[in-house]
Amino acid sequence: MTSLPERIEVMALVAEAVKSGARQASACAAISFSERTLQRWQRDVQRGDQRPARVQEPANRLSVIERDQLLAVANSAEFANLPPSQIVPRLVDQGVYLASESTFQRVLKEARQVTHRGAERPAQARNKPRALTATAPGQLYSWDITYLPTPVKGVYFYLYLFLDIFSRKIVGWQIYDVESSELAAEVVRDICARENIAPDQVVLHSDNGSPMKGATMLATLQSLGVMPSFSRPSVSNDNPFSESLFKTLKYRPAYPRTAFEHLLAARQWVGGFVHWYNHEHRHSAIRFVTPAQRHAGLDEALLRNRDEVYQAARAANPGRWSGDTRNWKSICTVHLNPDKTSSNTPAVEGNRLLKKAA
Repeated sequence: MTSLPERIEVMALVAEAVKSGARQASACAAISFSERTLQRWQRDVQRGDQRPARVQEPANRLSVIERDQLLAVANSAEFANLPPSQIVPRLVDQGVYLASESTFQRVLKEARQVTHRGAERPAQARNKPRALTATAPGQLYSWDITYLPTPVKGVYFYLYLFLDIFSRKIVGWQIYDVESSELAAEVVRDICARENIAPDQVVLHSDNGSPMKGATMLATLQSLGVMPSFSRPSVSNDNPFSESLFKTLKYRPAYPRTAFEHLLAARQWVGGFVHWYNHEHRHSAIRFVTPAQRHAGLDEALLRNRDEVYQAARAANPGRWSGDTRNWKSICTVHLNPDKTSSNTPAVEGNRLLKKAA
């Protein structure tokens, strides 16, 4: 229902728009208002809405005593950890009917008792990891563990793989026959020594696995000055660089079709893959230079040379080029889990919206 003051205000806005040159139908459409309703209001400006403003209550509504009894039963020692779907049948088996399941649910909801009724730990809200950026090598690492098959079903080797997100270079790896926070910490210490990582220089991003969040691993990161970052549980998109690298590894044509016979065989194959990936593979995300070239800062000279070749080819045969040449500019910033920017649309006042319809 629309109160009398609100009716008068709407009619005044429409009248102002019509006076400014707008058609009445266009003015009503601009505020999603029926022109026939406007005409009915205009016939008797002071009449107002004659419908009774009453709140209807169902005749079979539970009384206060009945609601209190229902809550007392639901919170009793016998039923406190059970949902309504379990409470109602058990009461019926005892020859007792208090209310339906939907009524139990509604009363518990009004009492704010349906959020969590079990003894287990309630679900926790998980926020997206903070947005991270890298503008040079040695600022942002990503790592994960993947399974490598063995001849024994259900038994695996575990590949620990560390990636520099800016250059895409594999900066460290090792294969063990167990998942362990202590072993992961050893690999991290070796990487920091070889890459000359200073305290507070690099952020290490990973998922929520036990080797990643183990006490030994976290203590090692703290002692080295490496800042940890973690994905949300069961959200692989939060660690996309490691997941993409594992896909590249396991979909290589040279990836063995049979299981690795022993640990040495697995290490030999992965060693060959790492050399190919770092020194031969032209990575599409870094303008088709090798990760080792980008890690060493050689990519900019290579990309400038490519651009010069393209410019010379265009000058020699301009008819073959309808637009700009290929973009060979170096990618200066790499983002991990960037925040989505939202455009805020300003609200438009009612009278301005009406005038716009004119």
